[in-house]
Amino acid sequence: MKFLKRWKIQILLFFAVVGPGFITANVDNDAGGIFTYSAAGAQFGHMLLWTMIPITVALIVVQEMCARMGAVTGKGLSDLIREEFGLRITFLMMLGILITNFGNVIAEFAGIAGSMELFGISKYYSVPVCAVIVWLIIVKGQYKGVEKVFLAASFFYITYILAGFLAKPAWIEALTATIKPPQLAAFKQDSYLYMVIGVVGTTIAPWMQFYLQSSIVEKGITRRQYKASKLDVIVGCIFTDVVAWFIIVACAATLYVHGHSEIRDAADAAQALRPLAGDYAYILFSLGLFNASLFAASILPLSTAYTVCEGLGFESGVGMKFSEAPAFYWLYTILIAAGAIVILIPGIPLVKITVLSQVVNGAVLPFVLIFMLLLINKKELMGEFVNTTLFNIIAWATTVIMIGLTALLVWGQLSGKTG
Repeated sequence: MKFLKRWKIQILLFFAVVGPGFITANVDNDAGGIFTYSAAGAQFGHMLLWTMIPITVALIVVQEMCARMGAVTGKGLSDLIREEFGLRITFLMMLGILITNFGNVIAEFAGIAGSMELFGISKYYSVPVCAVIVWLIIVKGQYKGVEKVFLAASFFYITYILAGFLAKPAWIEALTATIKPPQLAAFKQDSYLYMVIGVVGTTIAPWMQFYLQSSIVEKGITRRQYKASKLDVIVGCIFTDVVAWFIIVACAATLYVHGHSEIRDAADAAQALRPLAGDYAYILFSLGLFNASLFAASILPLSTAYTVCEGLGFESGVGMKFSEAPAFYWLYTILIAAGAIVILIPGIPLVKITVLSQVVNGAVLPFVLIFMLLLINKKELMGEFVNTTLFNIIAWATTVIMIGLTALLVWGQLSGKTG
């Protein structure tokens, strides 16, 4: 009976703190992420499924560190960087985050436009309406209500799992490819190597770390609830990468098998699925894209507003009124309005903007990871919650690998190899 009671308490505690970790991980499967995973399956079949396991481990490690810092210090990542390393470094990082996140916001509204056009709705209707909806959810909502909306949006990613089943993949081959990397010859192909970099890069983004830690603080999670919060992070990371696995598998079973290796964006992938996997898979994939784009169009400007305002010392938080945190809400409003307006400009080079945001994203990420590791290993800041030796090994290895992959990505973009 004591065992059952203890488990009941643990389950209740988990549901009390669930949210920040699960939401943050799932937003990562945004329009850009869906396109990347779709392209991976369409171009290489099952050959990139092996990346899902190490990516999930890396994502869990990085996200857990943020959750732990937020719970122990009660401060956001921007706050800690400013306090420990000074305003100048913080300002430069905020500028980098602002630029790359704005590029990502534009990509999310492009996802909204593309997904709604699949149902015959013009972007001149869908984008303004969705921009207003996104704005109202945050500005007029309270934290608990907003979190419930985001959690519901997270679970909607199940549509991709269903689409994966409807595609009738070769399960044994897919599962084998998940635990067995391809032969070394595959890595000699520039296109394959850069797709590996793209899959890794789309999973761990700088904004995620800032948003997660800010959410932990705003939710009021302390070191007492830390273990349950850790479980929230782990469950979220695993769920988001299971969804990514199914997107790759669905496109491998349809687009790759039938030679449709070239897709321009995530909406193009959904359109190509229709004659190959049927109307149900097409509808599920399209609805999933719309949900993901709308979801991320809410979170990315919110993350940016949290990051910049915390870093520069302004009041921030969904729990505050507009008059209590004007800089926070105005920045959120401007990002949404500007992102939506850009999409409505005829002939705007969306692909170039997306590529630029990815390059800046990659350039900023290693700095964020290094600052995180320096902070989390400060005994006077974290006390007994500093990283263990094992965690430091995993985290530093992840950082070094990300620096290497980022360098390759930037070099590839500058030399024109990735297009």
